[in-house]
Order: sequence, then C-alpha cells, then structure tokens
Amino acid sequence: MTISHTIEEISQRIEQAMPESLREGKQEFEKAVRQAVTNGFSRMDLVTREEFDVQTQVLARTRAKLEALEQRVNQLEKRLDGSAERPEPEEGDIAS
Repeated sequence: MTISHTIEEISQRIEQAMPESLREGKQEFEKAVRQAVTNGFSRMDLVTREEFDVQTQVLARTRAKLEALEQRVNQLEKRLDGSAERPEPEEGDIAS
C-alpha cells in the first residue's frame, strides 16, 4: 500500500464520518485533510513497504552470513585448542 493510497483512504473515512452539511465544501476539505495528513507522514520519516521488504531481505542475508562466520570461528578455535593440547615433539622423537 502506498502512502498516497493510505492518505486517500484516511481522507475518505473522515469524509464519511462528517455530517452532510459539512460535505458541501468537499473539495476544500479534501485538500486540507490531504495536506494535513501528508505533513504528518512527512514528519514521521516513514519508508515504503518495498523499502522495508528490501531491508528485511538484506538483514536476513547478513544474519545468515554472520551465523556462518560464527560457526567457522568456532571450528577454527577448536582446532587451535586441540593443537595447543598436543605436546611439542622433542628432539629425537618421531613426529607424527
């Protein structure tokens, strides 16, 4: 749903709630409501649904990469820990 569609929907709901006597100045009223709602939305720093969906996908990919890197680091740490526990070969010992 686009912001202009949302503004139109809000405008229609307000108009329907108004008494018939006030609906006569419909065009002026619509213009005023549209302007007020547009100003309100512009102050809210909103993003479109498309932008939100794109950022959600980017976040999911980033999270997956982070989890893969964490697993890789854990594997490397285990390998380092395992090699630290083995005694260093001394002179004369046969290295395995």
